Amino acid sequence: MKPLFVRLLITVALAVIAVSVAGWWYAQRPLKLAQPVVDFTVQRGHTMRQAAVTIAAAGVDVSPRSLYWIARITGKAGRIMAGSYEVHQGITPWMLILKLSSGDVSQAEVRFVEGWNFRQIRTALESNPNLLQDTAGLGDIDILRMIGATEAHPEGLFFPDTYLFDKQSSAVAVLRRAYSAMKQRLAQAWEGRDPRVPLNSPYEALILASIVEKETGRPEDRGLVASVFANRLRVGMRLQTDPAVIYGYGEAFDGRLRKWHLETDHLYNTYTRAGLPPTPIAMPGADSLNAAVHPARTDYLYFVSRGDGTSEFSSNLNDHNKAVNRYQRGSAN
Repeated sequence: MKPLFVRLLITVALAVIAVSVAGWWYAQRPLKLAQPVVDFTVQRGHTMRQAAVTIAAAGVDVSPRSLYWIARITGKAGRIMAGSYEVHQGITPWMLILKLSSGDVSQAEVRFVEGWNFRQIRTALESNPNLLQDTAGLGDIDILRMIGATEAHPEGLFFPDTYLFDKQSSAVAVLRRAYSAMKQRLAQAWEGRDPRVPLNSPYEALILASIVEKETGRPEDRGLVASVFANRLRVGMRLQTDPAVIYGYGEAFDGRLRKWHLETDHLYNTYTRAGLPPTPIAMPGADSLNAAVHPARTDYLYFVSRGDGTSEFSSNLNDHNKAVNRYQRGSAN
């Protein structure tokens, strides 16, 4: 009996070794892909069995059963992480399991541009195929509540930047990051502000920064543009800024600013109303935030575009009218 028992043990051992060798060979064998790059998403709560089926269905030529058992035998089956993944030619089952267990998810990005309004931000989010569209169909106020904002209006509350995210992340999560980034930047700017700026709160600084953002054609003029508006606020002059008037008309504005636009009173008409508009009119960048709280020290009260992106600045109405005639009306006088 003993020799028979020994032979049985040897046979079993050899079988186990053979299976292990075959399994390891399979685990190290490059897999065929339906395309050069295959994307798939492991949903939150899915098991390794479910993930293996998803991977095979996405176009990776792997046996779901074999992939599951390799992961289980190596102790990785319970460690897989949800998210979107991207695999390339040459990947093996073992590399695939390591990717899943380490959370090596693929990333996408969305860019928020300086000077955009909130409507443009929403368009960028809702047209991004890599985001879960959990803001679609919601009102602006609902979105503010979802990100934990205390403000009543979304304009200007998000910092312009390029945001990387794991594919199939929440659009709300991206907005929450942009909101937090703006709060931090604004707090820093306000803390280090010039004490002479005629502003009463960080939110007023954000409003002025948004106007500076929309009014500046060249970066080198930013501090001078801010000085004009700061000086006007200081002496009680109306800001008379066209971008604010245009913002007040929203999507109804047809792209051409006319005299009647400037004469028709509304909340954002800084020709008919004194002081700052009630909210920001766009998303200011870091340079505009800095200019709003550190305007150049000038006596300028006016500026007009030269037509090349730069502006002509004046301290009095007479010089300003001459600049308007020269650059806007084509007169040399």
